Amino acid sequence: MTDTTTNEQLTANYNIESAVLERYQEGAQQVQPALCCPTNYEENYLDILPLEIIEKDYGCGDPTRYISAGETVLDLGSGAGKNCYIIAQKVGAEGQVIGVDFNDDMLALARKYQDNIAAKIGYKNTKFVKGKIQDLALDLDLVENWLSTNPITSIDGLAAFEYECNALRKEQPLIPDNSVNVVISNCVLNLVRPQDKQKLFQEIHRVLKPGGRAIISDIVCDENPTPKIMNDPELWSGCIAGAFREDIFIEMFEEAGFYGIEILKREEKPWQIIDGIEFRSMTVCAFKGKEGESLERNQAVIYQGPWKQVVDDDGHTLYRGKRMAVCDKTFQIFTDKNGPYHQDFLPVEPYTDIPLNVAEKFDCKYGKTRHPRETKGMDYQVTSINNNSDCCTPSDCC
Repeated sequence: MTDTTTNEQLTANYNIESAVLERYQEGAQQVQPALCCPTNYEENYLDILPLEIIEKDYGCGDPTRYISAGETVLDLGSGAGKNCYIIAQKVGAEGQVIGVDFNDDMLALARKYQDNIAAKIGYKNTKFVKGKIQDLALDLDLVENWLSTNPITSIDGLAAFEYECNALRKEQPLIPDNSVNVVISNCVLNLVRPQDKQKLFQEIHRVLKPGGRAIISDIVCDENPTPKIMNDPELWSGCIAGAFREDIFIEMFEEAGFYGIEILKREEKPWQIIDGIEFRSMTVCAFKGKEGESLERNQAVIYQGPWKQVVDDDGHTLYRGKRMAVCDKTFQIFTDKNGPYHQDFLPVEPYTDIPLNVAEKFDCKYGKTRHPRETKGMDYQVTSINNNSDCCTPSDCC
């Protein structure tokens, strides 16, 4: 990712986090129209929200459309809380919504209406916590509590502070490993410093449960931003300078270990054009869960088409219409009804089940077909002739 290194060098002459924090502190006090990219939300979920939350929420897409009942959802850079309160209605009393932000003014605004909205929907399933989205293990409220009694006045004090932060990450993580079904974000990832962006995607992957997904709306650009753009604090806090080049945005998910990455929406019309570079909103969905052992259970999948062949994120080549041998892990990924692939594949289960505890290692030969006898069993000699078939009526021709 050479572009990240370049951006890091270009932005070393001012504090990106301070510029972003100051701009959004202002946005919590007074509406900042320039921070908002026009977005259409599902109106019925906005009816109960206070006007102040609607006006002071800033985003570029609507990741809330892709949430289901009962899920635990983490909103990165939750701001005024609009997305959280929309999702609170969608996940229901059995679900949970956690908003994380490091802006005290925005957190206060979001928390201000918690009881009011809970009374309207009949349950309270929202929580707003203080943290940086690139360091989701560190609870900044606990950090501030520690600093209030342990002010840093020396190098030894700084070392003690760093030790305490590491201990908090391990012993009292803000967001634990494998703890949420969905991570969403609405035009916030671009605000993170270039040198922290790789860690940001790793953190998103860490907190998701296996099978969980990230649904991220953000600003992307079609070319690398110019040095002039990169060195403008206003354009950083305005969601321009930190925008991902659209192809690199996808690669960031890949490098963090996600699979089934899909562009759900890409605005055809640019939001802004600066120095000939187009900036637009894009929403991406990506899944976690391709880690683990590859075990042989004599399973196969048939890719239905329309492409002659496709390649998945682990390098498996699937040929249209052929029984492709896969390990149990890949079989589950391809056939999971809540996953990204099930509509494209036909499952071929073995006639005799092989329990996982006795399954052998799968020989990962990409493009290997599965002979039907491997599925049915080498001794399978059944003959079955149905003379009373209902597949044809007297008037039909088979």
